[in-house]
Amino acid sequence: MPVENNIKILPKSVVCDESTLTGDITFSTGCVVHPSATVIAEAGPIIFGENCIIEEYATIAHELAEGASWDANNILSIGSHNVFEVGCTVKAARIGDKNVFESKSFVGKGVTVSSGCVIGAGIRMRTVQLLPENTIVYGQQALQREAIDKQGSQTLQIDFLRKVLPNYHHLRKPNYDPKKARSVV
Repeated sequence: MPVENNIKILPKSVVCDESTLTGDITFSTGCVVHPSATVIAEAGPIIFGENCIIEEYATIAHELAEGASWDANNILSIGSHNVFEVGCTVKAARIGDKNVFESKSFVGKGVTVSSGCVIGAGIRMRTVQLLPENTIVYGQQALQREAIDKQGSQTLQIDFLRKVLPNYHHLRKPNYDPKKARSVV
């Protein structure tokens, strides 16, 4: 694991200071990280796409396999517009765009989540599998079906959180501007 944390926060992201962030993590433009959220990058960097929401007590972990070590090329890429609801735990191998991980859901290491999926409240996914696009996982037996409608946009929720969270929590300041980084090269 890298010796120190390397947290990159792009402009327009709201990251509460009370969140637990460990390792090399990049939050793209518009991400919202609630207090008490946990992101752990043990195995390699985690890169969040634009406008992701990570709610309270949600845990996103990129864990080391037994006997493995930190690898900067082992990137957990999380797509844009994903919502990680209260108390969910996500250790997925890859996550596409516009997914919702509902409250208290668990997604294990061997799961690859494509785009437009909903992992229902309390669902436990531990086996190696690839979820096809627009899959809904629901019920006690973790049944799967294809969604009839596409996932709605979280724009209103993100705008609301961007206005309200700074009033009640200390924030980490955006510390990375890709435009400035390009001008150095």
